[in-house]
Amino acid sequence: MAFRKVVKGTVLIGGGAIATVFGLSQFSQYRNKHDNFMYVQAAEPVNIPMKNHFPTREDQFLALQNTSEFDVLVIGGGATGCGCALDAVTRGLKTALVERDDFSSGTSSRSTKLIHGGVRYLQKAIMRLDFEQYRMVKEALHERANLLEIAPHLSGPLPIMLPVYKWWQLPYYWVGIKLYDLVAGSQCLKSSYVLSKSRALELFPMLQKDRLVGAIVYYDGQHNDARMNLAIALTAARYGAATANYTEVVHLLKKTDPKSGKERVCGARCRDVLTGQEFDVKAKCVINATGPFTDSVRKMDDQEVSNICQPSAGVHIVMPGYYSPDNMGLLDPATSDGRVIFFLPWEKMTIAGTTDTPTEVTPHPIPTEEDINFILTEVRNYLSCDVEVRRGDVLAAWSGIRPLVTDPSSKDTQSISRNHVVAVSDSGLVTIAGGKWTTYRSMAQDTIDAAIQAHNLKAGPCKTVGLLLQGAKDWSPTLYIRLVQDYGLESEVAQHLASTYGDKAFEVAKIAQVTGKRWPIVGKRLVSEFPYIEAEIMYGVKEYACTAVDMISRRTRLAFLNVQAADEALPRIIDIMGKELHWSEQKKKVQKALYKREELESAKKFLYYEMGYKAKSEQLTDSSEITLISSDIDRYKKRFHMFDKEKKGFITILDVQSVLESISIQIDENTLHEILNEVDLNKNGQVELNEFLQLMSAIQKGYVSGSRLAVLMKTAEENLRERVVIPVDRSGGGL
Repeated sequence: MAFRKVVKGTVLIGGGAIATVFGLSQFSQYRNKHDNFMYVQAAEPVNIPMKNHFPTREDQFLALQNTSEFDVLVIGGGATGCGCALDAVTRGLKTALVERDDFSSGTSSRSTKLIHGGVRYLQKAIMRLDFEQYRMVKEALHERANLLEIAPHLSGPLPIMLPVYKWWQLPYYWVGIKLYDLVAGSQCLKSSYVLSKSRALELFPMLQKDRLVGAIVYYDGQHNDARMNLAIALTAARYGAATANYTEVVHLLKKTDPKSGKERVCGARCRDVLTGQEFDVKAKCVINATGPFTDSVRKMDDQEVSNICQPSAGVHIVMPGYYSPDNMGLLDPATSDGRVIFFLPWEKMTIAGTTDTPTEVTPHPIPTEEDINFILTEVRNYLSCDVEVRRGDVLAAWSGIRPLVTDPSSKDTQSISRNHVVAVSDSGLVTIAGGKWTTYRSMAQDTIDAAIQAHNLKAGPCKTVGLLLQGAKDWSPTLYIRLVQDYGLESEVAQHLASTYGDKAFEVAKIAQVTGKRWPIVGKRLVSEFPYIEAEIMYGVKEYACTAVDMISRRTRLAFLNVQAADEALPRIIDIMGKELHWSEQKKKVQKALYKREELESAKKFLYYEMGYKAKSEQLTDSSEITLISSDIDRYKKRFHMFDKEKKGFITILDVQSVLESISIQIDENTLHEILNEVDLNKNGQVELNEFLQLMSAIQKGYVSGSRLAVLMKTAEENLRERVVIPVDRSGGGL
């Protein structure tokens, strides 16, 4: 009886909510029709010719320095900044963009990889009858559909499962998800549906089945965020925008308006971060699109202005692909502390996140062990007890800073706006802040509209709805087959190139090196277990990559997928970049080897602090506690002494080689050095007995997984007499 009352109440509430949303939807459509709020398609085609190729970085710098005055100068190369540049240039405005680091180096590359409207925001809109929250969700769902259309190679729909463990929650969540579909209207990706317990476990077999009632599946979008950001920047460049990464704004330029007598922002003093060269870029309008660094640019304009950005850190972790199905995500709507956790397949791995913690603004956010363990704990709550969720399976971890803002024009300066805010200062600086990845295009549209109005710029209407991004024009789901047939690429590599570069994948394939093997004919991999090939490094330089970090984190996504693999690929990446960028010629006073070593150290520092390697090192240190029982200690000592025949108390590369040679196995010295270095805690070139026992103890506790030395020594012990081949490839274990 109680259950019937709950269901009846839920249905009544749901029915009222549906009626409310339908009414809001009709009212919103009426407003949109009359206010020209959003477009179904571009009002008119772009009349500006698109270049066949994007200009070189050198050409872009010449344009920045030699143009007497731009109409618009955008500061910030994230999704919103690049969106502003694309919007402005396609309206016919003379446009420039500068970015202190690399395109998408900040928050835009560190997202959950979702393109979504926001289910929880819709819940708040209904419960509070908040039209602005509803309007934000409606706008985001429209932008979701647009983004999936303009870059189909980089994005696609993803089913997300919401498991239900209480009967009364099933109708409650069902109503909420159906409302989400309803608000999307004709732009709903696919209709949501309810699953029985057995069907849910069939689709997501690693799900916790105890007390499981059923599940609801809905659809949102997913994308490769850094590559999407880059595609926007490259598209803007091909339409004629002068875009330059590693170009820092030193200070804003101002001049006195003869009519009002007030100072007006008229450009920026810029510095090439790589060479130190400084120059002025003059513009009628300057746009501040710097995300978490919004206030630092605002204070360049006015030192007395109050801060509007309230940064929040969101940590994500990456785990092996076997933690989730290939094409089904998971949503935990209510974690132990009220946050929402997503568990999503991405690039054949699994992403879990995110957290929401107040933080300081920094260009180098670091994931904390506390946040990593919080995510792991929540994941354990939703996965079957048969699946051991190990700390050692964390392959990468990162932190991104959300630029939450308060509206400077609002009377309540303490209230955080979940929507974006466009503000124009007294001196004419246009600031765009807040919002989220999905709505970057509409944010850019609102920003350029405000810039045109504030500075009396002559421009047409927005033309970015439906405007295809770099690589989308001739892409098709079967494009990869032509890459396999025409160039002799591996199928996995061809699929990766097609989904990363779209119709530009052929340009990468053309410069791919011959392997010398029967198959594949071309395409040398950077690391064996990922489809990234050496030709992508050469092509990445054309895409304005300047450092090894650009390559491992944003041109490829290797650092976000597996930091160990990225670390191993670095020497080869730096060698290729050195040739393409002529580092030895540019650095005449510095030896080529020295410069490469500096580049390698910089990239390793990035992996260590920003991508989770630091957290890894804390799992196994020379002070790690050994918690093995005596029988295990004896067993592992025997295994160790099988290699340490002279009872020295440590093993070296020569010891390992000797054992392997006795069973007719040969592994090159560099590989053996890497294997031992993973366990050599005091970095003295040898693995001591205590270090080996610490390793085995950490493996038992789940802190470390996939240790190649542990696997090699165990396999050698078991197969010494049989003389079988010992695998030494990385097993997929992580941090």
